[in-house]
Amino acid sequence: MTLPDLTPGAAIDWAAVEAWLAPIAPAAELAATPQDHAFHAEGDVWTHTRMAVEALVAQPAYAAADPVARGILAAAVLLHDVGKPSTTRVVPQEGGERITSRGHSARGEGLARVALWRAGVPFGVREHVCALVRYHQVPFFGITREPREAERLALRLSLILRHDWLTAVAEADGRGRRCADPADQVRIVDHCGLWAEHCREHGVLATARAFATPHARRVWCESEAPRSPDVPAHDDTTCEVTLMCGLPAAGKDSWLRANAPELPVISLDAVRDELDVEPGDSRGEVIALARERAREMLRAGTSFAWNATNLSRDLRAQLLGFFRSYRARTRIVYCEATAADQRGRNRQRDAIVPARVIDRMLERWTVPDPTEAHAVLYVTPGDASWPPTS
Repeated sequence: MTLPDLTPGAAIDWAAVEAWLAPIAPAAELAATPQDHAFHAEGDVWTHTRMAVEALVAQPAYAAADPVARGILAAAVLLHDVGKPSTTRVVPQEGGERITSRGHSARGEGLARVALWRAGVPFGVREHVCALVRYHQVPFFGITREPREAERLALRLSLILRHDWLTAVAEADGRGRRCADPADQVRIVDHCGLWAEHCREHGVLATARAFATPHARRVWCESEAPRSPDVPAHDDTTCEVTLMCGLPAAGKDSWLRANAPELPVISLDAVRDELDVEPGDSRGEVIALARERAREMLRAGTSFAWNATNLSRDLRAQLLGFFRSYRARTRIVYCEATAADQRGRNRQRDAIVPARVIDRMLERWTVPDPTEAHAVLYVTPGDASWPPTS
């Protein structure tokens, strides 16, 4: 699958667009999803999506972008609300009811990642799209935050996405709607422009914020206290833990054998075999034993690798926090194979992971980003042009 190729300022071939979108979120499903009238008086999600795409291709910034960037922007706008069908609810409020779709951005990110991976979209391109879908509403409210909080938000997100692309997507979202009060739409679009200027002022409109050292970035991301990214942080780490991350059969074991043969490895698969626990069964006993073995090495200041899928950001945060509580430096190695290669390798494993288990994993699959650890290494097929660089 290639990303949509929409010529700037030209008429849109909606039949081709709907065919591209169909494996991810059929247009009929989007058309059947209502929206809150106050901010979407134009009607359903598909009507809004069409209007947003038309607003995007009319932007000078879209016309000035290179073909790869245009594909990323077009895909992000087409997919920015695909999470709404599964998150839209009618909730009571004083004087009546309202429609809400809380959580649709995160849900849309997950749907986009799985669909684009299965379709063979290159890793870097896909993750740019997913980041724009996940954070597409930030320019609407980012500039309204307290100045230090707004600065932190801009700097942190610069490690994950390009703010010039984000504001282009958000502006298309803002222009591609009708509000019950027209002043609300004017405010939304104005906020997108102000967010772009805010990011330009802090030097992160099109690039990631540079930090004095990886440890300074790690401390800055963890700390709520004011810190300058340009000031090195005291590094008192005593060892390094390598956290492997990726779907089953993505190449994690192979990477460790080839690149870190000297590291002791705590493998959840090995512990599971030791305890005779089937994949997908309760992991409590497996995790407890693995963590106790990790504690022994952390107390001794011994570097090691923790080898498991670790696909959920929340799970990674718990583990990384645990390692850092013993003053460990943290590195994530993310491994990915194409969908076809992953299926083939899984079939060749001694212990095949059932399809139903992998499907559950895909529901919580997130790709680690530089805000999570001292270092993140991406071992992926094809290009690895994500995340943005400083």
